[in-house]
Amino acid sequence: MAVAGTMRGGGDVDLSSSETRKVIFASSLGTVFEWYDFYLFGALAAIMNKHFFSGVSETAGFIFVLLGFAAGFAVRPFGAIFFGRLGDLIGRKYTFLVTIMIMGLSTAVVGFLPSYATIGIAAPIILIGLRLLQGLALGGEYGGAATYVAEHAPMGKRGLYTSWIQTTATLGLFLSLLVILGCREWMGGEAFEAWGWRIPFLLSILLLAISVWIRLSLNESPVFQKMKAEGKGSTSPLKDSFGQWANLKIVILALLGLTVGQAVVWYTGQFYTLFFLTQTLKVDLTTANILIALSLAIATPGFIFFGWLSDRIGRKPIIMAGCLIAALAYFPLFGALTKYANPQLEAAVEKAPVVVVADPAACSFQFNPTGTAKFTQQCDQAKALLARAGVPYNNEAAPAGTADVKVKVGSTVIDKFDAKAVSAALNTAGYPAKAAPLVAFSSNWWMVLVILTILVVFVTMVYGPIAAMLVELFPTRIRYTSMSLPYHIGNGWFGGFLPATAFALVAWKGDIYFGLWYPIVFALMTFVIGMLFVRETKDRPIMD
Repeated sequence: MAVAGTMRGGGDVDLSSSETRKVIFASSLGTVFEWYDFYLFGALAAIMNKHFFSGVSETAGFIFVLLGFAAGFAVRPFGAIFFGRLGDLIGRKYTFLVTIMIMGLSTAVVGFLPSYATIGIAAPIILIGLRLLQGLALGGEYGGAATYVAEHAPMGKRGLYTSWIQTTATLGLFLSLLVILGCREWMGGEAFEAWGWRIPFLLSILLLAISVWIRLSLNESPVFQKMKAEGKGSTSPLKDSFGQWANLKIVILALLGLTVGQAVVWYTGQFYTLFFLTQTLKVDLTTANILIALSLAIATPGFIFFGWLSDRIGRKPIIMAGCLIAALAYFPLFGALTKYANPQLEAAVEKAPVVVVADPAACSFQFNPTGTAKFTQQCDQAKALLARAGVPYNNEAAPAGTADVKVKVGSTVIDKFDAKAVSAALNTAGYPAKAAPLVAFSSNWWMVLVILTILVVFVTMVYGPIAAMLVELFPTRIRYTSMSLPYHIGNGWFGGFLPATAFALVAWKGDIYFGLWYPIVFALMTFVIGMLFVRETKDRPIMD
């Protein structure tokens, strides 16, 4: 039976408890499945590198995978504009039915896609194309789901109701990790990496069928229906959203004073931590995935709590506090991750610090998204070796024109870079090729879990209340379009490019924590702009 609601004074919606649960459940479940589809690529980055980017070097391939992951984020604002316009013209329900179809089918095709070894360069090209389709679909999905739920919620409960939508990104990531871990354990690591990785992608066919069936049982938002019945809808949502300064100003403030900081905190807490554990600290992928999944499971109720709390004390103070606390805590928390996840690395750094002595003019910035550049100079080779090994190093300038590159490992000095000699010196100094196994329920294991959970709590603070705040910022007739763009620019661009940018910054500077400056700077920027210029929204009526 379709869900319908009646309007009360001030634009509040009157729904029975069963109708309310159905609206929230149907909207949230479909969005969970969309995020599941979207994040499989990131969770399987190392395997995707082997199958689709094997034609380039390992380092270039990994950066290419990260940028492939980010490609889906890059087009999200364009999806927000296209589908947001449709949502404001024809309705919320039908628009997010289209987006979930595109997402589910694109993901399923990845499961059938031949590898680079089979069809060559066509494989990564098609894969990136599918990622772009996923990004376009996600650009339309979130705004539709958040708007739909908010327009069914009475005043005083919009933060609580929309916080269920906010859990979906984390639950989608959690589901993807569970499916990956389950498949890996069931068939073994070797078979999973050879062909079993396709199963999580193919599973999206079933999830798509469930989502479409559930969403077809819903009715259109009562707020949207009332607006249409009264003839108050916009005929030009894009022009009304971005062509008039009064609304464009709010869009810009929503971006810089809310979503940018929320995005970098979100992606640091739930994605960069995974990359940091596996790529820098060399923690076993299965162990890292289990710990990330557990931290998500423990902290996810925080989305609901902070959404509920925002209905009482306001959205703004919670989001701003999350940005500020995260920015201040990142360096000590990631330092503690190193201490407990790979104590051998921390000990080796203290005992035998590594220094690269080279003419700065002979060193390149090794950010190579196309994988076509060749880094053949000694300085580049030395830094690439150390970055791949997860070894922090300092840079020391040699006199201009110096051809040879020295690598100091504690008291050992290699006067002219030689890969075998450097590797041997690192081994002698105690630098581990891999982190020692984190024994489940050991003290170090528990400490890593606590740190990861704290990082996710920061995510719940900035993300739990933001859907309600974005919805409340804009009028009904252009709400879908106006809220979607700043959300997806913030999350798609500033958040989505965080892993690739941070990885390149670390390789450039040699400091394994240097990439943290990216989220810290943007979180602090959002805190300042948000505190000065963004107004509280919790008591605004939903119907204008």
